[in-house]
Amino acid sequence: MPVCPTATEVVSYIQSGQRLYIQGAAATPTLLTEALSQAGNRLSGIRIHHLHTEGSTAYALPHQAEHFQVGAFFVGSNLREAVRKGYADYIPVFLSEIPQLFRRGVLTPDVVMIHVSPPDAHGFCSLGTSVEATLAALEMAPVVLAQVNQQMPRVHGDGQIHISRFTAWMNCDLPIPEHLSGEPHAIEIAIGQHIAERVDDGATLQMGIGSIPNAVLGCLMNHKNLGVHTEMFSDGLLPLVQAGVVNNRLKKIHPHKIVSTFVMGSRNLYDFLHDNPSVMLLDVAYVNDTAVIRQNQKVTAINSAIEVDLTGQICADSMGEQIFSGVGGQMDFIRGASLSEGGRPIIALPAQTRSGISRIVPHLRTGSGVVTTRAHVHEIVTEYGVANLYGKSLRQRAAALIEIAHPNHREMLERAAFDRFGSSGVGFY
Repeated sequence: MPVCPTATEVVSYIQSGQRLYIQGAAATPTLLTEALSQAGNRLSGIRIHHLHTEGSTAYALPHQAEHFQVGAFFVGSNLREAVRKGYADYIPVFLSEIPQLFRRGVLTPDVVMIHVSPPDAHGFCSLGTSVEATLAALEMAPVVLAQVNQQMPRVHGDGQIHISRFTAWMNCDLPIPEHLSGEPHAIEIAIGQHIAERVDDGATLQMGIGSIPNAVLGCLMNHKNLGVHTEMFSDGLLPLVQAGVVNNRLKKIHPHKIVSTFVMGSRNLYDFLHDNPSVMLLDVAYVNDTAVIRQNQKVTAINSAIEVDLTGQICADSMGEQIFSGVGGQMDFIRGASLSEGGRPIIALPAQTRSGISRIVPHLRTGSGVVTTRAHVHEIVTEYGVANLYGKSLRQRAAALIEIAHPNHREMLERAAFDRFGSSGVGFY
């Protein structure tokens, strides 16, 4: 368990032909990933896997192709160009099932690179802001390379690892990557207000990062006894916790606890996490398990989409043939919420893009992936209202979706519905 003075020495323990998993989001070990990219000349056939990462992905540049092959489970902005040009690849998989790929030997890692808090008096470090699939990778990988950061918060839950487990590690004192969401615009506030009206007192929330989730959270200050069981959360949750609106008192599993699997936001959020027993970051195979999610009542899952077709098919990971993000945990929580007593699975999106293109479309673009099927969809929300598709026929769905489309595009959508279904009316039911 040597302590190394530099990241270069830590990554020297990686050998050609190995499979590597990198902890992601705000806990990306950026010093180690940069050193890995610089070590390419001595390595070949390294297979790299990760979710969204922060910082450089220079290991996916064209001249690195013979050294590193990247198969990402989620594509962030730092990897999109490499995936588009074929220097990296995307592996579509439910977030809840990534740990199974490791534990069942499908993509078992040889090495895992992590970013952790300093050890406590007993020698235990914390995986900090991101447990996700890293826990499963640690169970399977014989080689563990760590970036130990004085500024990484110590977070309660599954992400405890003893320093004796490290093959090699280095110390650092660096700020954790932050993700700062701007103030929501009028359209996002309107969407947030529509969704807030669908949230019951005592509901358990799942939400993502970004302006729409923050807008929803900002509209919930008059609610009572909300809980949180989510794959991730950000700063928008903090005012509700501080006001006592989110108290987790009525949750059936992990009452009085915010449950998540990774967190990303501001330094203020990371300070809130540090040694806070009311927050638990757990293995994503558990957090995103529909059998676990459904145990809470009134689970309200709020997820986004890139586009929705007139039958209710949801594309959330691609723009035509170009991969934009990933499947993530949308289906895990859409299904979990639908099985929860009183649950509400919600898909939210602006009615059109900033350039004026309708996001409710006759057909998904060629090459676009269906992340959530039309059979799983219940409610679609835009700034123009709520379309409840649950139990509705194709014609009824088209009519409901046209009502919440941008007015500039409704005539086009009505023509498309008539061509496809013979009518955009209510159907026979």
